[in-house]
Amino acid sequence: MSHWLERFLFCPVCGSRAFAVDSEKSRRCDACGFELFMNASASTVAVITNHSGQILVVRRAKEPARGTLDLPGGFVDALETAEEGVCREVREETGLHVVKADYLFSIPNVYEYSGLRIPTEDLFFRCTVSDDATLHPADDAAECLWLSPSELRPEDFGLTSIRQGIERLKQA
Repeated sequence: MSHWLERFLFCPVCGSRAFAVDSEKSRRCDACGFELFMNASASTVAVITNHSGQILVVRRAKEPARGTLDLPGGFVDALETAEEGVCREVREETGLHVVKADYLFSIPNVYEYSGLRIPTEDLFFRCTVSDDATLHPADDAAECLWLSPSELRPEDFGLTSIRQGIERLKQA
């Protein structure tokens, strides 16, 4: 798995091959002066509990970590707030409508996708949904499950930041 900046050989502004590593997180074009920074992509994670205190988990339908457990969530779209992003991702993956999203904490992560290591900042939210009767897996979720906190085993979750988040939630 390579650092994603290694794949950029030409300047995206002027097309020059004089596009060299400037630092661990950037490349600079010696021809036009453009500098490309590798900043973390924003990603959201939803912690949803039902009336019995169980937490909603999903089984990943796609790589990376296909078949492992996850919490609903995903990347924030351009010009979207993190709160809007977590609401959209929950709706896309579970059919549930989030009516309240309260920020909990963040965990830096590396998301491996298409042979690249993409840095992310995973923002965890405690979400309240209007009604869990419409729950159904869709999009990136192959299955939706309600698990009690005692049933949550961090090692069953495929993504590092989600495992760390589960450990943190269990300690709270």
